[in-house]
Amino acid sequence: MLEKISNFIGPINEILYYPILIILLLLIGLYFTFRTKFLQVRLLKESINVVMEKPEEEGAVSSFQALMVSTASRVGSGNIVGISTAICLGGYGAVFWMWIVAIIGGASAFIESTLAQIYKKRDENNKSYGGPAYYIEQGLKSRTLGIIFAISLILTYAIGFNMLASFNLQTSFIAYDFYDPNKTPFIIGLILAIITGICIFGGGDRIIKFTSTLVPFMGIIYILVAIIMIVVNISYIPTVFSNIFKDAFNFRAIFAGLASSSMMYGIKRGLYSNEAGIGSAPNAAASANISHPVKQGLVQMLSVFIDTLLICSATAFMCLSSGIEPSEALSGAPYVQESLSTLLGSFGNYFISFSLALFTFTTLIGNLFYVDSNLAYINKKTPSKIFMIIFRLFAVIVILLGAMSKVKLAWDISDLLMGIMALINLPSILILSKKAIDCLKDYEKQKRSGKNPIFKAKDIGMKEKLDYWN
Repeated sequence: MLEKISNFIGPINEILYYPILIILLLLIGLYFTFRTKFLQVRLLKESINVVMEKPEEEGAVSSFQALMVSTASRVGSGNIVGISTAICLGGYGAVFWMWIVAIIGGASAFIESTLAQIYKKRDENNKSYGGPAYYIEQGLKSRTLGIIFAISLILTYAIGFNMLASFNLQTSFIAYDFYDPNKTPFIIGLILAIITGICIFGGGDRIIKFTSTLVPFMGIIYILVAIIMIVVNISYIPTVFSNIFKDAFNFRAIFAGLASSSMMYGIKRGLYSNEAGIGSAPNAAASANISHPVKQGLVQMLSVFIDTLLICSATAFMCLSSGIEPSEALSGAPYVQESLSTLLGSFGNYFISFSLALFTFTTLIGNLFYVDSNLAYINKKTPSKIFMIIFRLFAVIVILLGAMSKVKLAWDISDLLMGIMALINLPSILILSKKAIDCLKDYEKQKRSGKNPIFKAKDIGMKEKLDYWN
């Protein structure tokens, strides 16, 4: 049964990603890059500065906290297992295409998160919320499309991504002698489901506080270990770069088998990891209390770079500098564990399992934060307490089932649902992009005048009634 489902989804994904999504991702990302005059480079320093700004109102969500929530969802098992899978199944060149998706995607992340800020809503407690469903409804005048997007996001994060995160975590335990394929996945899934359940029944404020504390810590430690690994194997790094670029531009091999090529795996796994353009991070971006929408656009652009250019690259170089040859048999956590074990021995296995546990947990929490926002959108208010209890119990059960699923099915479901989100969000932000670009011009104009930019909708010719910025 499961194999039949996977065989049905697989061909759909092949068409969805090539030619449709590859063209959309690259062309729209390039269009935004040129229209914003390469803001990924020009305003990188500015993005770091705005992250540290404090909110104007005490107790409001800061840019840093919004960055941590979005990074918590972005930085997950995909940064370890996703990158390993891309290299083992697609080849060295997947790393290059992952970088391309991140650099180009940074512009898309800026546009979608700036739009989320422009169209954000105010709740009864004077806090802001929003996301793609809201800018699709108000900007494109289509609640129907907004609901379709919200449903696709809920399915993607509560089912697809959370199943995959749970599955990826349990695969890291294959390296241990006690691993029993009939029992261990269930035990790991059950423990993860219980801990997640305890957290999500505590409410959204706990989610923000928890992730803003843990994400920086786990990311820094992981990068430091990767740097040590690279320094120890520094003589091999020129060969690693040579292999990456040689494989990335081997177009004969790419077009001979596109679905399994380094280009396809790099784009898929890069998109799964950094989520640029698929419409997830804007849900966190809309919650920040700032003086100008562009500030949160820059923050979310930075989040993409942290995820891919730092953490994903750390995994890639940790593996490729080890001398362990990537192979289909090692795909996933085992390749990372075996690579790190060349430096740390058996401790390498424990470190990757621990890192995956932290990454996976914060991913699950960040994902369900997004889901709550979109359930509220569909219902036009926070759903009833009974509904939320039932839904969260369902989400916890999905985590348990994910740990016991099959590898190909877990990736296929996630790729399909993620692709549907991107298919709705990318054209939507393209149509609405003029507002975000005008917003950027207004921001830079005020910065040149030596001001701390403050946004007023009328300054860019917006006459729509907004909850903020009027």
